[in-house]
Amino acid sequence: MGWLLLTLGVAFGSAIVPLVNAELFVVGLCASQHNPHWLWLGAAVAVGQMGGKLFYFLAARGSIRLPAFLHDRLHRERPPSARRDRWHRRTKVLRSKVEALRERCQRHPHWMTGTYGVSSVVGLPPFMATSVLAGMVRMRLVTFLAAGLAGRWVRFSLLAAAPAVFTGWLH
Repeated sequence: MGWLLLTLGVAFGSAIVPLVNAELFVVGLCASQHNPHWLWLGAAVAVGQMGGKLFYFLAARGSIRLPAFLHDRLHRERPPSARRDRWHRRTKVLRSKVEALRERCQRHPHWMTGTYGVSSVVGLPPFMATSVLAGMVRMRLVTFLAAGLAGRWVRFSLLAAAPAVFTGWLH
């Protein structure tokens, strides 16, 4: 039970802070410990990851307000600078593609659900980005949680089973 709670905490942390790698933790845990069951580990990571991604989803949706220091930093007026102007020119194409993608997702909600579901299993497009995009296009919360939990459970259950499969082949 202790490993499941630790896994849940690491998964939640990895959902909030992208520098924490849940995949590496799960593989390391399964390679070093013999008692955690891969289905339970997959479920613990899925719940932890979705708990963390829920914050991104709700913030992008506008349901929760960012802390004052983040909100003020993002929305404050800045004096003009040549460096910022160059950055805006360089990212203009990317920003227009993101806006076009957001509009397409709003027009075709099933397309967004499919993209989000694939991202939750495969990781491409990045799961954090699709979580934010799902909030921006106002995906239903039930759909967000169901597709994300199912996809993350499959991804991390297979990943947790991988060390056992490989050690079984070697012996």
